[in-house]
Formats: sequence, structure tokens, C-alpha cells
Amino acid sequence: MKQSPNDKRNAIPPELAAALPGALGAAPRIAHARFRIGDTVRHRMFGFRGVVFDIDPVFANSEEWYEAIPVAARPPRDQPFYHLFADNGESSYVAYVSQQNLVADETGDPIDHPAIDALFERKADGGYALGASRWH
Repeated sequence: MKQSPNDKRNAIPPELAAALPGALGAAPRIAHARFRIGDTVRHRMFGFRGVVFDIDPVFANSEEWYEAIPVAARPPRDQPFYHLFADNGESSYVAYVSQQNLVADETGDPIDHPAIDALFERKADGGYALGASRWH
């Protein structure tokens, strides 16, 4: 088969191609996020509920934060981590939780957090959608 001029322009230089298998092999596996921004979720172990407002495809918090988790409960870093406006029935706060520790919250009950109204609108089904002012 005859090579076109574009084939040469788009070809990977041999020295780079030789390095790619190792570089690609070292890349972290990224799991797909189960939840979306606006979804309501519940923590599997601690039971608090929250609204997802941001998602990291892999762990992206500080090393100190990660090391503070007891080893037996420490989740793998190569999974999505969710930023939540959380409510535990007594107080509201921002939580950072691994995907393995979250399940969908099907109650439809509202989450009591002061930042929710600034970012989300309540949907008829009890969920949350980004407010119209958040779309560009």
C-alpha cells in the first residue's frame, strides 16, 4: 500500500514510539463515574447523604487527607472521588468520598445544606439540576 504524505506527518517518531508502551502502561486506570453532578447519594458506612457538585476521575486530595484514613478503610486512589454538599441530620458540610463508598439515595428527601440553592434547582423527582444561571 502506498504511503500518503499525511501518513509521514502523523507518524510517531521511532524514539517516541519506543517509550510509549512503558509510559502508557504506567497510566492510571480510570473508572467511569457512576454518579453525575446533581445526583443525591448516601455513604455506605456512615449513612450521611449529599448532592454531588464535582467529580475527580481519580483521587485528587492531599496526601495528608489520604493518610488520615485508617489503612483498613482506605479506598484505592484509582477510582472517581466525589465532592458532596453533605448533611448528616445534625450538620451540613462538604465531603470528599470515593465511589466505592457511595450508593444512590432514592428517598427523594431534600439535602439540608446552605450552598445547594446557590448552585442547584430542585427537580420534581426530588433530585437536583444545575441552576440556569450556571450554564454559559
